[in-house]
Amino acid sequence: MASDEVLSAQDIKELTPLYDAVVLALQQVYDPEIPVNIYDLGLIYELNINKKHEVYVKMTFTAPTCPMADEVMADVRRSVELTPGVTGCVIDLVFEPPWDRSMLSDEARVALGFDPEL
Repeated sequence: MASDEVLSAQDIKELTPLYDAVVLALQQVYDPEIPVNIYDLGLIYELNINKKHEVYVKMTFTAPTCPMADEVMADVRRSVELTPGVTGCVIDLVFEPPWDRSMLSDEARVALGFDPEL
C-alpha cells in the first residue's frame, strides 16, 4: 500500500463513508481482558485508506506482552476486510509511543469508571 499517495479533497469526500464504516468495524473488536473496544481504548494509532480502498492500520496493545495479541490482530484484519468496499488490510503493530490511559476515549473512560474529564 502506497503511504505517500496524496488524496484530493474529492478523494477524501468519497472515502469518508468507507472510513466511517472501518471505524465502526474496529469498534466491534474488543480487548478480551477489558470490556471496551480497541478503537475507544486508543489502540488504533493511525488509520488510512487509499484510492484502491486498501486500509492501513497502525495499532498497539495496552501491554507489549498481551497474550491475546495474535487473536486480536486476526479479529482486526477480519473485521476490516469484511467491511463492504475494503479491498485489503495491512496492520502495523507498534509499541512506540507506549499506550497509556490518556489515549482512552471519553466513552471508554466512563465504561471503565474513570473521570472523563481527566
